[in-house]
Amino acid sequence: MEIYKQISHNQWLSTFLIFIVFGIIIALGYIISVIFDSLFILIIAVVVSIIYTIIGYSFSKSIVLKSTGAKLADPVKDAYIVNTVEGLSLSVGIPTPEVYIIEDPNPNAFATGKDPKNSAIAVTRGLLNIMDRQELEGVLAHEMAHIKNYDIRFMTLTAVLVGMIAIIAQITTRMFIFGGLRGNNRQGSSNMIVIVIGLLFMILAPIFATLVQLAISRKREYLADASGALMTRYPEGLASALEKLKNHDTKIKTASSATAPLFIATPIKSQITSLFSTHPPLEERIKKLRGM
Repeated sequence: MEIYKQISHNQWLSTFLIFIVFGIIIALGYIISVIFDSLFILIIAVVVSIIYTIIGYSFSKSIVLKSTGAKLADPVKDAYIVNTVEGLSLSVGIPTPEVYIIEDPNPNAFATGKDPKNSAIAVTRGLLNIMDRQELEGVLAHEMAHIKNYDIRFMTLTAVLVGMIAIIAQITTRMFIFGGLRGNNRQGSSNMIVIVIGLLFMILAPIFATLVQLAISRKREYLADASGALMTRYPEGLASALEKLKNHDTKIKTASSATAPLFIATPIKSQITSLFSTHPPLEERIKKLRGM
């Protein structure tokens, strides 16, 4: 089936893109060693990066939920959504994710966590207010697909790595500005060319890594749309939900550039062009769903 080819292609491309992010980190490490001519600084950078990655990855779910103001759903007041999530998780054979509500009037939703055993789905009150039963099930199936396909782990790891690139580049640039290069002046003008190129790369690396992250996010949205539709066997439910999101303001006050790729629709309106968008156009997603 064409849809399975699309899923396979998206998985391959996302894996390729994250290897590019790893490549950027390796290149940054090499540039640091050249600029400062110091293995010690490189070791420190690696140790700090590892600690940052472990902490960021281990506590990603709680960090995201707290930063967005999500609160655990009331099993009585929000019984319908809790039961729907439980039913979907049973149908696909994964542990039931925790369900959270964000008290925001604008409709949106996201999934987070490290794996299906440690995951959560959060929806805004605005989403619950405008979606009918089939549309809400379509949205929840989309988020369940992110969990089942391990997109939440993939996106969390990507976000941590991109953040690490930004930190390394910023610290190294500041060290250079404050005179960390004095020991390299003896190596001549040829080495200075390498250093200038390296500094330029450090400035551009965070931007390029962010573009890679956004590309991964967009591919994963298509994948979750397709998987969610297969899960419910009713693509029109999610297509209709996306149609409503297209006609509503999906901006979330507590969303940030770090959490934006997790949402089902763009929660912030700061993108300058589609190149910097965290999500593919809703029109294109709707078209693909209705073509299934």
